[in-house]
Amino acid sequence: MGTYFNPSNKGFRKASRDEIYIDKTGLLNILNRRLGAEKNCVSVSHARRFGKSQAARMIDAYYSRGCDSKELFMGLKISESEDFEKHLNKYNVIHLDISSFVDEYTDNIVNEIKRNIFNEFKEIYPDIDYANTTAFILKQVYDKSEHEFVIIIDEWDCIVRNFSDRPKIVHEYLQFLHSLFKSEESQEFLALGYITGILPIKKIKDESALNNFLEYTMIDSKEFTPYFGFTEKETEELCKKYDMNFESVRDWYDGYYINKKHMYNPNSVYQAMIDHSLESYWKNTSAFDTINTFITLNFDGLKEDVMKMLAGESVYVDVKGFENDFSSISNKNNALTALIHLGYLAYNTEEKMAYIPNYEVKEAYQSALANGSWSEISKSISRCEELIFATIRGEAEKVAELLELSHETYTSILKYNDENALSCAITMAYFTAPAYYTVIRELPTGKGFADIALIPRADSGNKPAMIIELKYDKTADTAIKQIKEKRYAGKLKGYGEEVLLVGVNYDKESKKYECEIEKVRVE
Repeated sequence: MGTYFNPSNKGFRKASRDEIYIDKTGLLNILNRRLGAEKNCVSVSHARRFGKSQAARMIDAYYSRGCDSKELFMGLKISESEDFEKHLNKYNVIHLDISSFVDEYTDNIVNEIKRNIFNEFKEIYPDIDYANTTAFILKQVYDKSEHEFVIIIDEWDCIVRNFSDRPKIVHEYLQFLHSLFKSEESQEFLALGYITGILPIKKIKDESALNNFLEYTMIDSKEFTPYFGFTEKETEELCKKYDMNFESVRDWYDGYYINKKHMYNPNSVYQAMIDHSLESYWKNTSAFDTINTFITLNFDGLKEDVMKMLAGESVYVDVKGFENDFSSISNKNNALTALIHLGYLAYNTEEKMAYIPNYEVKEAYQSALANGSWSEISKSISRCEELIFATIRGEAEKVAELLELSHETYTSILKYNDENALSCAITMAYFTAPAYYTVIRELPTGKGFADIALIPRADSGNKPAMIIELKYDKTADTAIKQIKEKRYAGKLKGYGEEVLLVGVNYDKESKKYECEIEKVRVE
């Protein structure tokens, strides 16, 4: 039992006995099918805080000869498998978290990794020739123990990402990985290779250390999808247990639609349940810096696309040209694809469209926008709360004034000045509304579409539902009349006894807004 060689099951034991634990052991059934197969190497690249490390500790506990985990897995899904005991604690396991080495070492990272592994080998196999190659050393351990290796590398890509300007270090590291996963010796000693990271695998020049891996990503994770993140059903069950409003949790943390499954950020849902509070758990300096790194790049159309997504729209992104490298971003599509892999955008593979997944991520953008060329937008967003409460109070003139300021900010970015631009500007003016409301653009009513509907959630503090109708070179009164004539408000029956009708008109020539607000009872 060691830190790197045949680790214990303490990490998974702690996780599985936590107050909140979602059984993801079905993942082991997939990995068991890969054991000893020709394609026995798996790469999982998902955003941070999506459960990669917890899964790695689970894999340790199941395969490692350094522990006895039968009791730990009994009652979990994997225990129902016919092969449950066949593979349980039967393998030599090496588990490395590469980020821990990067934090401590620079020029000699690979040597330090080897030193730590081999020191643990020596305690059990002192008579092996440790002056030989890594692959040969592992082959000797295999020969002596007669147990194949399961090799798990967490954060495998941090050396490739952090040392892109130091090709010698990257080359040494890739050669080390080649010895683990592609050498002739590995054909004998390797039962399973499992690596995790943020980015999909990048081939570097003639290096081929990882070209034999099956890849599962934020864009396409196939059968692995349900095992990273919380599914909709799992999240709904947690909401019942912790008496949390599911609609609110969905608006805050849902939005990742991977392989036709809705996925929730597990770390955020966990914290929301424990704290019994809906907050942005991604609000940290790292998140701000990461978002800013990509949205401030000077690529044609990038700022406009980000603006549209902030307003709730989706934009087309060609993800195929991305080189799986943050240091070689060369166009708008590359920048947006990087944000998809980082979890700051979601991606619909069928429609090839990217979008901001939920309100938590939206808040991360809100904080990130305070710098540089986005500062004016940040100032406008800072007045969104004022606009929401002015609307609730029926202060039509104040609403018109704030909408006008918002319009001036956003239409300077958008390359059009039509009804769609108007809708985008209005949606951005109500940017923080998702903290209290489910915001729906183009709500179908049976007699047409209401431009914007704000539907209050059960935990929003008795805020009124709203229908906002937009007009262009007409009058606010015309907008109110349309809401009434087409009975849009009836669609919001059940969300309180009263609904606010908000009529907004924009005069293209004067660039002025007019607003009327009327409160009506819904029968």
